[in-house]
Amino acid sequence: MIARLCIIGVGLIGGSLARALKAAGAVGEVVGYGRHAEQLQLARELGVIDRGETDIAVALKDADVVVMAVPVGAMEGVLRAMAPHLSAESIVTDVGSTKGSVVAAAQRAFGVVPPRFVPGHPIAGTEQSGVEASFAELYHKRRVILTPLAHTDAAAVATVRALWLAAGAEVVEMDVQHHDEVLAATSHLPHVLAYTLVDTLARMEEHTEIFRYAAGGFRDFTRIASSDPRMWHDICLANRDAILKVMDRYAADLAAVRSAIERGDGAALLGTFGRAKQARDEFKQ
Repeated sequence: MIARLCIIGVGLIGGSLARALKAAGAVGEVVGYGRHAEQLQLARELGVIDRGETDIAVALKDADVVVMAVPVGAMEGVLRAMAPHLSAESIVTDVGSTKGSVVAAAQRAFGVVPPRFVPGHPIAGTEQSGVEASFAELYHKRRVILTPLAHTDAAAVATVRALWLAAGAEVVEMDVQHHDEVLAATSHLPHVLAYTLVDTLARMEEHTEIFRYAAGGFRDFTRIASSDPRMWHDICLANRDAILKVMDRYAADLAAVRSAIERGDGAALLGTFGRAKQARDEFKQ
């Protein structure tokens, strides 16, 4: 049982975690912090938090665990605001999609990454945002990656692990750099592709007809382009090097497919499509 949990940023991710922990009986009081009192009031009315605070010092007081559920671009500002008021006993974790940038932000904010800071990333979400979109089952059977550093307190890691297990997640650990490389390929690049494809089609003269006759494949592939643009702007800049590396690899492969279509090289197309189908079918299992 976490006696007092403070969630910085009560939206889809933070709100869903609060709901899950409440449902599991794994938390006592949930305190939400944010800049907008009306959003905190909504979170209270929905039963997501027990108390809302717009003063970060008050929100952090006596918190056993603090979860930073804000965009990665806002992490450093939040950490700097937290630093003067954070108890040495409080455990801090985050939900950012990039870990190198968050660790660097903590280093700048505190002078040294606190031993009870446990970087984390739940591989879960929807294209929706806001506390009204939160639901307790968001993390069920989803992976959460923790990226503790060499000096991270083992007891703090165990507490954060238990928190996510209580929310229904599977928890794994990974090196910070490896996390950012893996997520660049499996999450960040797909979002870039979806946004770019929709933007390309929307700027074509016949875009109205294109969208009118779009089939299920288009909807499936581009669903994530409805995600929060500001959040993904932050992620792309925070994980720039890893994203550019995998984008270059994809661009080369796409150029090869274009060349095969131009040459009428059916064997090359079947090779690419066949390998992709096999890999995707194995992933579904």
